[in-house]
Amino acid sequence: MAFGKRKERVKTEYNEPLLWDYALGALGRRMRTVSQMRLLLRRKVADRSEYGEVLVETVMARLREQKLLDDERFAEIFSSYRRDNEKFGKRRVQNDLRSKGVKAEVIDSALGETYAEVNDEQQARDYVRRKRMKKPTNEKETARIFRRLIRAGFGAKTIFAVLKQWDVDVEALGVVEEEAQEEPQEHEH
Repeated sequence: MAFGKRKERVKTEYNEPLLWDYALGALGRRMRTVSQMRLLLRRKVADRSEYGEVLVETVMARLREQKLLDDERFAEIFSSYRRDNEKFGKRRVQNDLRSKGVKAEVIDSALGETYAEVNDEQQARDYVRRKRMKKPTNEKETARIFRRLIRAGFGAKTIFAVLKQWDVDVEALGVVEEEAQEEPQEHEH
């Protein structure tokens, strides 16, 4: 089977209506933060001059004006989804929102509302059940579960409560506690 010549891609010159349509299509595929959308639009605008930046900001303003782009709403929906469907802990959702360019005060507000009624220990148990984790039989498995729960956004205290419920060997907990001491401290904004 022979391969044909690759077609040359013609770079589209974006004007405001085309960029607006592109932005709507991007939002139709998935919710985005202000930061993500700005980056996406900047990549599409071939003109890196002042005109290109004005074009991007004009479309951004129109998206915000029509309430199609709102970081507060994004953070609320995102954190609720991650809490209810993925069963992630607060720290994981906080880090995910931060990586998406959401401002710290917006994150704090959304997480405060989303995780206000959440019992961390129950959330961790739900995560364990969702991921079908089995009771560890040795220190290595205990440490693996501990690291997995840390990545899922749970604190060491919550993880110890879950492991103790499994009647994990106290010696194994000692190994895991050493890892908890090495756990990087979370910095407040």
